[in-house]
Amino acid sequence: MSDDVIKLKLTIAYDGTNYAGWQVQKVGLGVQQKVEEALVKLFPSVKRIHSSSRTDTGVHALGMIAHVEIPKGEWKMTTRKLLLAVNAHLPPDVRVLNATKAAADFHARFDAQGKQYRYLVWNHPVMNPLLRRQAWHVTRKADLTIMRAAAKLFVGKHDFRSFAANRGDNLEDAVRTLTRCEIKRTGPTLTFIIEGDGFLYKMCRGIVGTLIQVGLGKFSSDEIPRMFEQKNRSVAGMSAPAHGLVLWKVFYKRK
Repeated sequence: MSDDVIKLKLTIAYDGTNYAGWQVQKVGLGVQQKVEEALVKLFPSVKRIHSSSRTDTGVHALGMIAHVEIPKGEWKMTTRKLLLAVNAHLPPDVRVLNATKAAADFHARFDAQGKQYRYLVWNHPVMNPLLRRQAWHVTRKADLTIMRAAAKLFVGKHDFRSFAANRGDNLEDAVRTLTRCEIKRTGPTLTFIIEGDGFLYKMCRGIVGTLIQVGLGKFSSDEIPRMFEQKNRSVAGMSAPAHGLVLWKVFYKRK
């Protein structure tokens, strides 16, 4: 990075309901496009921002991290004023929550050490209308004790091919390491917390869908090791709907 450029680390939150995911799309609207358009109005030379992750259509984020390079000649404000200015140009379902100056060699994607996703389930016969765009409605009571025992089987280093959606390509490396897979309950609300060093396409949704089906008696927890061994998406449970998933935070080493 040139000495004539300031690098900023941005923390971005969004309701993904109206977007075809984070990334700029050939067809459909990506959240990235809206953020870039807002930044260009403040800094005309900005071309692209680089993010820590991609999210799929309908998935939300509270802690998406991105970085952007701004020529010093165009930087005429504090980071605090940047938040006010950029958010004034964004739709109400997208917000830059924080902006800090980053080291010259910081990269939002390549420096990420891990991520935490959270998935919300409303486990009650009647849906909470306030959560209809943020939680999956599961009407039958799921057995929390059984699901918690099954969730522990996902922690560790595994080939997660059976829990990730196939996009038509031959997935060479499907091995990922989960450091956390737990379920918290507050009344009818179940919160699945999944942390790991990386995630495959729709992997979190495959894990949550499978765990819910374990809790409903469709699978036993004893079947999960076999699912890993088979390395075939058809042997595991369903994919949970996109709208319950949130990219919660991204982890970095301090430099």
